[in-house]
Amino acid sequence: MTAPQTTPGRLYGVGLGPGDPSLVTVRAAELIGKADVVAYHSARHGRSIARSIAERYLTGGQIEEKLVYPLTVETTDHPGGYRGALDEFYEEAAARLAAHLDAGRDVVVLAEGDPLFYGSYQHMHKRLAHRYPTEVVPGVTSVSAAAARLGQPLTEAEETLTVIPGTLPEEELTARIASADSAVIMKLGRTFPAVRRALERAGRLDDAQYVERAFMDGERIAPLAEVDGESVPYFSVAVLPSKVAPLEPTVRLADGVGSVTVVGTGPAGPLWLTPEARGALAEATDLVGYTTYLDRVPERPGQRRHGSDNKVESERAEFALDLARRGHRVCVVSSGDPGVFAMATAVLEVACEPDYRDVPVRIVPGMTAAHAAASRAGAPLGHDYAVVSLSDRLKPWDVVAKRLRAAAEADLVLALYNPGSKSRTIQVGLARELLLEYRAPETPVVMARDVGGPTERIRIVRLGELDPALVDMRTILLIGSSQTQAVERGGGVEVVWTPRRYPEA
Repeated sequence: MTAPQTTPGRLYGVGLGPGDPSLVTVRAAELIGKADVVAYHSARHGRSIARSIAERYLTGGQIEEKLVYPLTVETTDHPGGYRGALDEFYEEAAARLAAHLDAGRDVVVLAEGDPLFYGSYQHMHKRLAHRYPTEVVPGVTSVSAAAARLGQPLTEAEETLTVIPGTLPEEELTARIASADSAVIMKLGRTFPAVRRALERAGRLDDAQYVERAFMDGERIAPLAEVDGESVPYFSVAVLPSKVAPLEPTVRLADGVGSVTVVGTGPAGPLWLTPEARGALAEATDLVGYTTYLDRVPERPGQRRHGSDNKVESERAEFALDLARRGHRVCVVSSGDPGVFAMATAVLEVACEPDYRDVPVRIVPGMTAAHAAASRAGAPLGHDYAVVSLSDRLKPWDVVAKRLRAAAEADLVLALYNPGSKSRTIQVGLARELLLEYRAPETPVVMARDVGGPTERIRIVRLGELDPALVDMRTILLIGSSQTQAVERGGGVEVVWTPRRYPEA
């Protein structure tokens, strides 16, 4: 006679919250009390924070499975290294739980916080949930617990929250912190010195709060800048709260002289912003710039915006520096890269006058229009190239023509900025005729308009067919050298590229 088949048990991943047993959910408490098996992770010393939180809900009749980590730091003689040792441990632990489930026993795996938020349970879930009926019971995360203890909102309105593991490399930490609205940095402990340096480099140290063992014995809350790194445990987080409604006014003026940061926003829109640029814009008390470029920057409560026409660069720079002298943190907003035919030069020109030499000025780079346009067409700037503005508003056309001729004689690819406008309609035609003295009519030309914007259009034409009527101030021209290729690939798509190797004479 065949023995009846045993119905497999159910697997439960149960979140216990941040540490206080009274913050365990009703569902979690019910499952812990009814479970046949209660499993929990622990370090080699055998103590388990998860079990201590759940202890009041244990009945004493359950089987307890202690899943002891084989190591706690990244030093091991395991042939697979640290990751190999952990993977082997997780496989063995999953096999132990599977044996109970196969025998028809329900298994509760305890997890501090939430089971699927940086939790150890997730490694069991990935190995077992597809094989057995499974339920995950969410818990209060350390992120929510820290915000509750601080009594400050994490996010408000259109802000985004970034959760960052402190184990990232310091450069990456700095970039993530600089670009975040609000942030929580997890897994401190031995990573604390690097996290602190990253916060300082990103200009966010003064805003950072430190929360240790929220809702547990030994809880500590302090400004992060005041925390001794030698005393920081793993169960601690750094918090950058919401900027919308902090406990003090959003706009905080510096003591004495403020600063001016000239920020490049790239050719268009948020996708082109660097993390450093995002951080600088977020920290500013005032934004100054051409109105069209300011409109690309998200509005922040309490931040003042000073828009102006695009023909008053010197006045705009002086206005920004005057604000900084009164203690404001000012961002001058520039499109593309601020040092390429943009606002960095205008600001520095005024900043070098005696009245402003003590005002700190910083330049934050951005994606240039030339590089953005080149990426859309292929790789036309793959070899030596020259960048020339066709505008003769600030220099005579004779100088423009002389530089074009020199670049053409040197067989350089050319990136032509400011090719035309309503008041400048002949420059493109003049440049084309000059370049045809040195380049074949079949030379590829990339006409890139509004790169990254809603009306983006990329055309690839030949120099002899270049129509000045199709060129305006929002267009950049990339004109190939004698070596530049235009090749039609699959689907009829034409790409332009300049070989990295130049032929010998």
